[in-house]
Amino acid sequence: MAVIRDTIPAFELFQPTSLEDALALKRRYGKASWAYAGGLDSLDWFKDRIKRPDAVIDLSGVAELRGIRDVDDGVEIGAMSTLTDVETHAGIQSDFGLLSDAASKVATPQIRNQGTLGGNVSQDTRCSYYRGGWPCYRAGGNICYADTPTSINREHALFEADRCVAVNPSDTAPALIALDAKFVIQGTGGEKVVDAEDYFITPSTDITRMTILEPGDILTSIRIPGTWKGAQFYFEKVRDRQAWDFALVSVSSAMKISGGKIEDIRIVMNAVGPRPLRLHDVERQLKGQSATEDVGAAAGELATLGNRPLQHNAYKIPLMRNLVKRAIRGLEV
Repeated sequence: MAVIRDTIPAFELFQPTSLEDALALKRRYGKASWAYAGGLDSLDWFKDRIKRPDAVIDLSGVAELRGIRDVDDGVEIGAMSTLTDVETHAGIQSDFGLLSDAASKVATPQIRNQGTLGGNVSQDTRCSYYRGGWPCYRAGGNICYADTPTSINREHALFEADRCVAVNPSDTAPALIALDAKFVIQGTGGEKVVDAEDYFITPSTDITRMTILEPGDILTSIRIPGTWKGAQFYFEKVRDRQAWDFALVSVSSAMKISGGKIEDIRIVMNAVGPRPLRLHDVERQLKGQSATEDVGAAAGELATLGNRPLQHNAYKIPLMRNLVKRAIRGLEV
């Protein structure tokens, strides 16, 4: 096993006070730079000496990256806004309660006070082999240690695995996809706005990262349009402990009901693949149907088609079925 250490490797620390200066530093240092948000993912990497950046760019002093603002019929959230800010914001609670609920389930209150929304959606996978310093595919090696006959892999992927079976760990990412959020990225090519669903990538695209962020990029804000304002929302996170733990499986859904029928729905699972998994086939099947027990059960079966379990994670399959059914029925947990 890899040895956990406490001494952080030396690096240059920069604390810019403007986005322009932060981007200039990212351009200057490129792949040798590290954007530091709340620090909760970053410090783990540094203490274990797995990541050794030459320059750490602390974004906490960039005021324009903070704050929650009303825009058009929706809301724009600065990437450096804390999870507590998101969880407790009155407008988000009333109009986009799915995100508030998801943010409230991240770790503990102390961590939510420090952790940021941008950091939560951009954090790296929590695979213990990868983070423990094992030379796996994702770390540049030639094996996936989580996918061998003697592996510990109960937390790993059922879908979209390609050499790497690590899963996306974010609680807020699937909620933002369900809300049809847009991610605003500033980089060498100027501003780019992408659908939340397209911010995340699979190992087949690039096994060394989980998002589309390039070395010179900074995620600056997240925009939620009014499309799903006030819809029927559902979020549930299954985990080993009720605090601190990452999800074993989670579901986020936004649903519009008209005349007793499902008019529209977006439903997203996480912790079952390397990116949040939007259930497009399930959404298509559900439109025009009633949110009944039988309809929910059929949707749960459809959601799990194509799964490829490992030695110890097949329990996630019935979990997925039940979470999809509960999301459609709208049961309170």
